[in-house]
Amino acid sequence: MIYDYIVLDVETTGLNPAKDKLLEIGAARVIDGEVSEIYSTLINTGVPIPERIQELTGITDEMQKSGKKTETAIREFVEFCGNLPVLGHNVQFDFGFLKQTAVNHGLIFEKEALDTLKIARKVLPDIPSRKLPDMCSHYQVNPGNSHRALDDAIACHEILWKMWDEFGMDHSDAFTLHPLTYSAKKQSPITNSQKAYLNDLLKYHRIDTNICIEDMSRSEASRMIDQMISQYGRMIR
Repeated sequence: MIYDYIVLDVETTGLNPAKDKLLEIGAARVIDGEVSEIYSTLINTGVPIPERIQELTGITDEMQKSGKKTETAIREFVEFCGNLPVLGHNVQFDFGFLKQTAVNHGLIFEKEALDTLKIARKVLPDIPSRKLPDMCSHYQVNPGNSHRALDDAIACHEILWKMWDEFGMDHSDAFTLHPLTYSAKKQSPITNSQKAYLNDLLKYHRIDTNICIEDMSRSEASRMIDQMISQYGRMIR
């Protein structure tokens, strides 16, 4: 069992690290099994948050405007983590988004991890659900604001120690680190010609949007152009 680690959780605009964006990062540095410092930030993604994500997290488009730029947030977070391993609930999901975002901004993010979901599958095979809110209910852990990154991270930390107290003696092998892997290819930034064409489309069709074109990747811009043409049609000159 490890006693020093970073417990983390993220909220995102979707499920695909190559297409969707980090919306919130919540993390705590744990030293000798106790929380010593926290890191928490919303991120201004520059794109509208899907309605289902707003309903799930409670994070609105207005709230994200107060968030940090993605590059600032990921640089701060990588520095916060240092060389410590990480802990999460289904941590592979969080890691995929964090590594993709780090790679996009020229940063290295490679980690070993503990995963409370994997541990629960080994030591609690008979419970009906191992989702984080249900694990909180099982162990009577206060979930705080469920589906907000920092509260979910802290809940994950507490659940780890509840499981260790119950199963650590007989199932210590379930509480060992494993390497995380995710193949992330750096996404190219939007081109000048894409910026110009998108701005022309927005003006031509009189579309009001809060999308930050400057922060888009080349592939995101291409998808947005295709979607706008499909919905509104091409410009007639």
